[in-house]
Amino acid sequence: MFWVPLLLLAWAVAGVAGLRLCLSAVRGAAASTGGRGAAEGRGLTLYEAAFLSGGPGRVADVTLVAMARQRRLLLAHTGWATVVDPRGRDDMERSVIGAIGPGGQSPIAPVRAAAATADPVHGIAERLVGAGLAVPDGAGTTVADAVRQVRLAAAAVAGLAVTALLMPVPSDVPRHLVALWFALPLILTLGCLAIARFEAHPYSRWASPAGQRLLGALPREAGGAGDDRAYLTSVAVRGVHAVGEPELRAAFAHREPRPGH
Repeated sequence: MFWVPLLLLAWAVAGVAGLRLCLSAVRGAAASTGGRGAAEGRGLTLYEAAFLSGGPGRVADVTLVAMARQRRLLLAHTGWATVVDPRGRDDMERSVIGAIGPGGQSPIAPVRAAAATADPVHGIAERLVGAGLAVPDGAGTTVADAVRQVRLAAAAVAGLAVTALLMPVPSDVPRHLVALWFALPLILTLGCLAIARFEAHPYSRWASPAGQRLLGALPREAGGAGDDRAYLTSVAVRGVHAVGEPELRAAFAHREPRPGH
């Protein structure tokens, strides 16, 4: 019966991960109910769409790309930003220019990091949270986090099952029955993933369900706008991978990676 402790551990891992996913889904549903009225008849600004899609770092990225396309900021393929027009048109642009500094030149990575933590981004986050469109900071495990935990739990259960089956210890229970016992917690984790995929996909670290609904409407709304608006909306939703210019993509390739952005 050496495999019984491993089976109990597998059930514990699967149960805890599944419970966290259920609780995060319930919190998400409550947030969705609270933000449903805010989502109706409300549009998203470019910065708001960027925040809901990729967080503070994405807002900084969109600002940099927008200024570069308007030739008010030069982003070199070497990873440096140079100010061409020192007059920012909004608070985010002024934050970027201030982060570059009085010399007018700076590597992109520290500029992006400073702009992502500036007051204008905090203001965007507060407005979106107040409208029920964004997940509050420190709100606990999100659905995206819980799904990752369930995936890890599924892998752990599979690993424990393989360990139990391969250990050369005599057992009164046939190995195929041991495999069937381990299949139960594995089915639990895979079932949770399937339900989450059907009910809560796409998973978002930043947007509430109400915010995700507005993001889902963005491609249709952007299609009727000008080409530049559609382009920047694509960058806001998909990140710098949507940047079409090779030199501009090369400039962002030099930035320091930030987890989750």
